[in-house]
Amino acid sequence: MIKFNSIRINKLLKIRYLKISQKKNTFLIFLHGFMSDLEGKKPKTLNTFARQNKLGFLALEYSGHGKSSGKLTEGNISKWTQQTNYLIKKIVKKNKIIFVGSSMGAWITLNLIRKFSKQTIGFVGIGSAPEFLEKLMWKKFSKKMQRDIKKNGVINLRHGKYEYPITYQLIKDGRKNRIFNKSYLQNIKITMIHGKNDESVPIIYSKKILRLFKNSEKKLVIIKGGDHSLSKPKWLNIIKKEIKLMI
Repeated sequence: MIKFNSIRINKLLKIRYLKISQKKNTFLIFLHGFMSDLEGKKPKTLNTFARQNKLGFLALEYSGHGKSSGKLTEGNISKWTQQTNYLIKKIVKKNKIIFVGSSMGAWITLNLIRKFSKQTIGFVGIGSAPEFLEKLMWKKFSKKMQRDIKKNGVINLRHGKYEYPITYQLIKDGRKNRIFNKSYLQNIKITMIHGKNDESVPIIYSKKILRLFKNSEKKLVIIKGGDHSLSKPKWLNIIKKEIKLMI
């Protein structure tokens, strides 16, 4: 049975997380996507994988997600990056890191690789979605939707069976966290994994991330028939295999 932990970041904010402590071994850090949590198959699979391979492990639910406190509509990329940064400093400390970022989690990872450049040895992206707020949402909103979100501060978007509350402050904060105009000089191992049938995020996003890293060992894995989540056992096995190549 998986044991969850919680940590108070300030008087108002309590973050739920998973961890496996290791004093000197590499840590696997899993960062989930927008409106996701730690109850899914990916974090639980990677938690078990880390234990089996004697790795440290850290995964958290950002504020407003899962059982962490705070409102989703008050969160943004900057805040969720800061929260993750806080836990890495507290739990991972100076250990080496392999980041695994799913969807929005890959965006947050790209912010953090700069902060932990000396510790990061690898990055696996799953259906990576940096800058999705501007390119996949704002620019596709009708003029009326753009007016409504500016006026009301929030708009509810339906995607499949889910409804996403998208706030104007989240959109504006996304613009402060652009990464496609940057380049990364670290020499690390990078694998982008993307489902060929991903209906949420085009494969071009994974390709664009690889172009940002000039000196890294890079790889693109396109999974035939794969969706955005890539949570089926056969797809999780591919993710685990790619991580194993980095260890």
